Amino acid sequence: MPNDIFSALADPTRRRILEMLADHEEFSASQIHGQFQVSPQAISQHLKILLEANLIQVEKKAQQRIYRINTDTVAEFEEWSKSMRQRWSKRLDKFEAVVKAEMAKAAQKPTDPEESP
Repeated sequence: MPNDIFSALADPTRRRILEMLADHEEFSASQIHGQFQVSPQAISQHLKILLEANLIQVEKKAQQRIYRINTDTVAEFEEWSKSMRQRWSKRLDKFEAVVKAEMAKAAQKPTDPEESP
């Protein structure tokens, strides 16, 4: 997985561009720009970062640049994310088992009559 994928995904504009490309097969740079109230240069910079992170692909058609989501990279990121969720679930399951065991121990301790009110 590219090292800069997290930096690329950190920006809400870039995440929105990815969402747009996920919803549609492709968009030209001008179509992408039309969805935002920022300069074409700003969108161009966002697209450059997404390209460097390998999250999108570009194809030149005549005078246009057509952008598509790179499903391979997105799938790789999804697998990594799934792996992290599984790791955390295992840790939380272990923690839950320890808490239940401690609660069971506490429930089995005889109460001291002198400590009762």
